[in-house]
Amino acid sequence: MEVKEVLFMSTGEGESSYLQNSGFTQKVAVKSKPMLERAVESLFTENSLPFQVLNAADLGCSSGPNSFSVMSTVIQSVENKCRELKCKTIPEFQFYLNDLPGNDFNTLFKGLTSFVSEKHKNVSCFVMGAPGSFHGRLFPRNTMHLVHSSYGVHWLSKVPIDLPINKGKIYISKTSPPAVREAYLAQFQQDFSLFLRSRAQEMVPNVGRVVLILHGRLSADPTSKDSYTSWELFSDAISHLVSKGLIDEERLDSFDVPYYTPSQEEVKEMIDKEGSFAVDLMETFAIDVGDKDIWNDATSCANSARSFTEPMISHHFGVEILDELYDKITDLIVQDFAKTEPDKIINIVVVLRRKDI
Repeated sequence: MEVKEVLFMSTGEGESSYLQNSGFTQKVAVKSKPMLERAVESLFTENSLPFQVLNAADLGCSSGPNSFSVMSTVIQSVENKCRELKCKTIPEFQFYLNDLPGNDFNTLFKGLTSFVSEKHKNVSCFVMGAPGSFHGRLFPRNTMHLVHSSYGVHWLSKVPIDLPINKGKIYISKTSPPAVREAYLAQFQQDFSLFLRSRAQEMVPNVGRVVLILHGRLSADPTSKDSYTSWELFSDAISHLVSKGLIDEERLDSFDVPYYTPSQEEVKEMIDKEGSFAVDLMETFAIDVGDKDIWNDATSCANSARSFTEPMISHHFGVEILDELYDKITDLIVQDFAKTEPDKIINIVVVLRRKDI
C-alpha cells in the first residue's frame, strides 16, 4: 500500500464524510487553543511583531472546519496582542493549508470565501493550498513563522516494513510479537525526525514556533489500553467478516495501519535527539470515548471512524464489505459505550521554538 495515495479523509459532504464528522478534532482544537494562543503571542518582541507578513501553515489540514478555527485563533491572537501593545499596524497573514494530494481541497476551499471576506474582512489575509507530504520539505528556507499540525504527525509515511507476523491484528496489540512493536517505533522515529528536520529548514531561526497535537499514550507500554483500543476494535470487526467468509484471512494478515501513538517521553526524546527545536511547552489532556459533546450515539461514533479510515480500508479490502464492516463496528461501539469506566483518548500538545542557527 502506497500510503500517500490512500491516506486521506473521506471526501465530499455526505453522512460519512470528514466534513460532517470532525467533531472530535474540533474539540481537540478547543482544548488546545490556549497553547496555540501562547505560541502566537511568543512571536512578539517587547513592543511589536517583528515582521510585516506572518507566514503560517496548517499541516494535515484535511477538509473540515478545523483549519478555519486555527486561522481564526492566529488572527485573533495577533489582533489582541497588537491592541494590548498599541501597535500602529497589524501584519498581513499568509496561510498555507497542507495535506496529501488525495485530500478534498475543493470542499476545503468552498469555505474560504466567507472566512476571508466576511469573518476576517478587516485584515489582509491570503490563503493557499500546499499539497504534499510533511515528511519532507514543503516551503522555502527561513520563511515560516508558525506551523500547526493537529492529529497528523502520528500518521506514518509507510507501514513498517514486512509485518505479516502481526497475525489477526492491524496494529500493535497484546498478542503482537516484540518485532512488531520495534518496527512501529523505528518507523515513527524515522518519520518524526524527518518531519522536524524539514520544518527546521523552513522556520525562521530563533523565531519560528511549531504547535503539534498528537494522539498519544500515557503508559510507556505501547500495548497499553490508551494506545491501541480503536484499532483493536477494527481488528475484531474485520476478523468477524473473515469468520463469515467475506474477507480472506490472508487479506487481514497483510494489512497494518500506518499509525503510531507515541508516549510523551518518546516525543521528547526525538525532539532532543534531532536538536533543531527547544520545547517551550508540553502537555497532555484526555477526551472520553463516547463524549456526548462529540458523538450522539454509537452510529455517529462509527461514522466518525469511517470518515478517516474508509479510503485505506476500501483500497485493501474492497468497497463491497464497507457497510457490513462499519455496521459491525457500530455494534462493538455500543458495547464500549456500555462500560462503566469509558476509555480515554490521550492527546499530546507540544509547542516548539526553532533554535538559533
